[in-house]
Amino acid sequence: MPFYCPVPSVVHPSAQTLNDVTVRWMLQQSLDADDHQRSRLALCDFGGLTASTMPYGQPEPLALMARFHAVLFSFDDGVCDEAYATADSLAQETARIVRAVEAPAAHRPDESPHAAALRLLRLELERYASRQQIRRWTDAMRVYTSGLVWEAAWRRRPDLPSLDDYVTLWMRAIGMAPSTAMIEIVAGHSIPDDDLEDPRVRALTEITWTLVSWDNDLYSRNKELLRADDDLNLIDVLCQELGCDPHHALQEAVAMRDRVMVLFLRLRDQVLEDAGSGLRRYVQGLGQFVRGHLDWASACPRYSVPSAPEGESNGWWKQRPADDSFEPLPLPTISWWWDQLRVSSRATSG
Repeated sequence: MPFYCPVPSVVHPSAQTLNDVTVRWMLQQSLDADDHQRSRLALCDFGGLTASTMPYGQPEPLALMARFHAVLFSFDDGVCDEAYATADSLAQETARIVRAVEAPAAHRPDESPHAAALRLLRLELERYASRQQIRRWTDAMRVYTSGLVWEAAWRRRPDLPSLDDYVTLWMRAIGMAPSTAMIEIVAGHSIPDDDLEDPRVRALTEITWTLVSWDNDLYSRNKELLRADDDLNLIDVLCQELGCDPHHALQEAVAMRDRVMVLFLRLRDQVLEDAGSGLRRYVQGLGQFVRGHLDWASACPRYSVPSAPEGESNGWWKQRPADDSFEPLPLPTISWWWDQLRVSSRATSG
């Protein structure tokens, strides 16, 4: 299934070296006790993910970002996806993790390997980030960890969340909040709070989280929709919401995803018209994260991704969206994004 993402592909030249160093560091941290899990994580290409999503990065903070990716992947696979990961157990572990990044000097002798690794990364972050940037990143970690607890609660239930709840849950639990908070740090520039709090920029940031989370669901289900490890996935939630089969749900998911991508492109262009240099680089970084995440997924051994259907000349990519409407999706949690578009933009959509 091809993706619509007309953002140019750019990769940092140090991708392979970055990955080799990151894998060695990850193994040294003893994040995972299981040999199979360590081998699986070693194939995730953290360097490729970081180099594709942040090709503008300065070497040292870029390396820190790659290590951050490694910890999040290990935590997701080794803790969050395990059968014992109840909402109660994750609430306790994520609270300890948040405390480790809030007060990294307060070392707990019994902290978990993931909390210990994140505490060390938080201390290293002080070399590259201002107090304001560290505060924003720490707040973003709270967004991420709260999503993990909510996700764990749903995984223990026999039913699925509503589509509106799932969209909110997954944009938080995917780990994109702290990732986008790293954009300005890795790039070596600073953005005023007022710029990031602009409703248009907040919308673009949440759209980025959502596109990455939906893209993850789509390419992880590309091979066989019915061979998912679990049913907490956009496709399954749409099957429940619409009372349809997986094939129809996939078509609906692609149309939703493309409509949000179209919104991102138009809103991005409007913000860039009067953006200062820092905000300009941040907004462009959001688009690069969406594209780089797809570039990485198209080649990462972690995912078995089939080629596009026969006759699809562009393989992984398509030139036109399945839905180019500027009308809001009927989801209360995100419909406000479309309110940020100028009226003239909606008029051009016909």
